[in-house]
Amino acid sequence: MIVGIPKEIMSGEARVAATPETVKKFIQDGMTVLVEAGAGVKSFYYDEQYKEAGAEMVSDAEHLYQRAGLILKVKEPLFNDNVGKHEVEMMHKGQYLVTFIHPASPVNHKMVKQLAEQGVIGLTLDSIPRISRAQNMDALTSMSTCAGYKGIIMAADDLSVFMPQMFTAVGMLKPANVLVIGTGVAGLQALATAKRLGAVTYAMDIRPAANEQAKSLGAKIVETGVPEELAVGKGGYAQKLPDGWLAKEREVLAGVLKDMDIVFCSALIPGKVAPILITEEMVESMKNGAVIVDISIDQGGNCAVTPAGKKEMFHNVMVQGIKNIPGLIPTSSTWMFSQNVYNLVKYLSKDGQVVLDLNDEIVRSILVTHNGEIVHEGAREAMGL
Repeated sequence: MIVGIPKEIMSGEARVAATPETVKKFIQDGMTVLVEAGAGVKSFYYDEQYKEAGAEMVSDAEHLYQRAGLILKVKEPLFNDNVGKHEVEMMHKGQYLVTFIHPASPVNHKMVKQLAEQGVIGLTLDSIPRISRAQNMDALTSMSTCAGYKGIIMAADDLSVFMPQMFTAVGMLKPANVLVIGTGVAGLQALATAKRLGAVTYAMDIRPAANEQAKSLGAKIVETGVPEELAVGKGGYAQKLPDGWLAKEREVLAGVLKDMDIVFCSALIPGKVAPILITEEMVESMKNGAVIVDISIDQGGNCAVTPAGKKEMFHNVMVQGIKNIPGLIPTSSTWMFSQNVYNLVKYLSKDGQVVLDLNDEIVRSILVTHNGEIVHEGAREAMGL
């Protein structure tokens, strides 16, 4: 199997799908590794290090896509301005693609259809199941750790007030109030980081176990009243709520948002479009100078006005929809990501070749396109197929 590691082309993306350490592992497993020149520079992994690990450096992205049987990427395929082609156009039938495809997100529907038409076998990292044997492949959890930490740092940077309580010669300034919606891995890391910065922290999640974890970090719990049987799905993830309960959750949020300085949104439903929890009207009710960081934007976002891939001011509130937050701490995030990807490929491979067992829970969960068809349940639901 020839493994191809292209240079990421999303604006601001500094990560890469393999480090010299994982390249060496792939080669020891009997694979050939092609790395596009300069692919690791922004994460401080350099061409000479890849060469020393045994990789073949390739200067032409199109050549890399043509030769490789397995493409490892960080972000979903995009249009490559340097080549003048979409990355999917450079792929070929029977080629495997492992990356964050986010197939349920509306912005990616056209690209997913193109993958199917090209005959590419797409495997998405955002659908790794939460089971013990998949933990070391779970790039979403790794990147969520990065996003939770960095997202709060970004919010603090844009906030118009101090995060901690400040005692000064002219008086005392109260600490910032930080609400984290969705206390999975990212949310818990966000709470811990906000707490370390001196904020008063609040947490809101429809899952009782998630609330217990948030409480253990010192957060005050905003109760939603959603019954556990409706809230908790397979693997402990949140389930999609009926419209009536979603409306009640929004009502609860509307009552607390006006007191918050930072709102960190990370409520996700695996493989599905993220629930809209914050309406534009609710944003308008917030404090002037408040900040919303919506890390759910890859799956559509939790806030109705979140701008995909950038940040904008709405009703005097800064709303951040940066799509590649882990890429802002590229050395740590690349190291974690590359280990996850290596472990997944190792799991899927036999004698140096990828072999998919369609009866395997992990394979079934991550498979997006196969035999020219879109097979991912969440993507099909979102596309109305």
